Amino acid sequence: MSSKKPSFLVYLITFLSVTALSTFGFDISNLPWSNNGGSWVLLHSSIGISAMHMQLLHTNKIIIFDRTDFEASNLSLPAGRCRSHPNDVSLKVQTDTWSSSSAVIADGTLVQSGGYNDGERVARTFTPCDDDQCDWRELPEYLSVRRWYASNQILKDGRIIVVSGRNAFSYEFFPKNFLNSTAPNNLYPFLHLLTDGNLFIFANKRSISLDYTQNRVVKEFPVIPGEDSRTYPSTGSSVMLPIRLTGGNQTENLEAEILVCGGAPKGSYTKAERGEYISASRTCGRIKVTDPNPKWAMEEMPMPRMMSDMVLLPTGDVLLINGASNGKAGWEDGRNPVIYRTYPSDPVPGQRFWVLNASRTPRMYHCGAVLVADGRVIVGGSNPHRVYNFTADPCPTELGLEAFSPPYLAARDSYLLRPSIISIETPLNVVPYRGSFGISLMLGQYRRSRAIEAVMMVASFNTHSFSMNQRAVVLKVTSVVQLSLVAYKIEVNGPQTTAIAPPGYYMLFVVHAGIPSHGVWVKVQ
Repeated sequence: MSSKKPSFLVYLITFLSVTALSTFGFDISNLPWSNNGGSWVLLHSSIGISAMHMQLLHTNKIIIFDRTDFEASNLSLPAGRCRSHPNDVSLKVQTDTWSSSSAVIADGTLVQSGGYNDGERVARTFTPCDDDQCDWRELPEYLSVRRWYASNQILKDGRIIVVSGRNAFSYEFFPKNFLNSTAPNNLYPFLHLLTDGNLFIFANKRSISLDYTQNRVVKEFPVIPGEDSRTYPSTGSSVMLPIRLTGGNQTENLEAEILVCGGAPKGSYTKAERGEYISASRTCGRIKVTDPNPKWAMEEMPMPRMMSDMVLLPTGDVLLINGASNGKAGWEDGRNPVIYRTYPSDPVPGQRFWVLNASRTPRMYHCGAVLVADGRVIVGGSNPHRVYNFTADPCPTELGLEAFSPPYLAARDSYLLRPSIISIETPLNVVPYRGSFGISLMLGQYRRSRAIEAVMMVASFNTHSFSMNQRAVVLKVTSVVQLSLVAYKIEVNGPQTTAIAPPGYYMLFVVHAGIPSHGVWVKVQ
């Protein structure tokens, strides 16, 4: 007999992708997809839950979960647990995951931390398996303090740092080492592991570089200009732009640049509570934190944005997707996806942005977006209500799942320009530190004027408009050899240090003429 179960049920979805041809280039002028705004496809009208949290695993499955404390989900499950479907599995956790945080450790295990009520000090682990018999393991009282709205970051030694949360003035580590040091009391701060191994922390409008091994602030960066707050509940977003190992020195003086976009003016929260939804921020700030005297460079987006997700694409672009133009986290209408150009050969800053085709589905509070190996972005969720409300106007609860295909997937002549990876010439697809390896690929037409590049990308944990652990590392290609009419082999240098690329699973793409290949999973160790 089928029955409704609470929303502690976790949804595990398999994405079966068709291998595609593709590659990477720097010059953005005359790209074959420059007049293409991307396309949307509805994958599921309802997956039964709203996608508050999303994580792509190295098995090409996405684990999706919501909170547990607000009545029933919309999943009907036989025998009180799992529905029968070849491409998805329902998982079960015992404690509340509302506004929790996550990271994936080197062996591919998803480590989940904190939440609400009985979940606030719990650590949970999920290790993927081939037979879909795996499930969550819970570690009660593992965390030293309550972690609700905290952020996680994988570190160079493979540990996870858990930072802040509501009324949590500290950070700690998984695995536990009993260190409980001071940190700002801010909700979902932006964390990025810098190329020198220190941790960039951004909260509200301020940011620091933290040596977490010594509990020492290495540098305090300038306050981002303007009156807008950037982190929850003003809810902008942030990425670290791709780390490029293509220069002569691949270990020292590597540039690390942070991008922060969107947010809301001071007072937006209290005004929205009174029914006044003021305009969100329309600015982005970039700062090269590795500069001797770093400064913020500010630019305007085509539209105000808050609650937007920022997704790094294999091409080095940043996709701004989901979100609203007014109010605070939880309210008002969504807007079109926007792509943010980050190439050195960009035209004037005002031309960085390109407005793409919009979804018909507003994606507001508690939605998410993740990049998958075939180059699409999977988008789900939206529930700005205490319980599931499918009749609310203008923003009902949304249980559907969509795929956005960026313009490079419909590029002109893509069948010729998109490379297809045939093999990674290293045992078990293991990418070594301080070593080199070959990639064999097929490519219909090699444009020598556009460099072939290899890009490793971390599959991030997405929640509340921030993709934790998101990272792109552009490896150095040392040679390109043509083996036949359409067969090529490139030789690539692996990352030099764990600060550049922490150990674990990455999607490896080859990019040519602005078009990425299908990603292949590799393990860096």
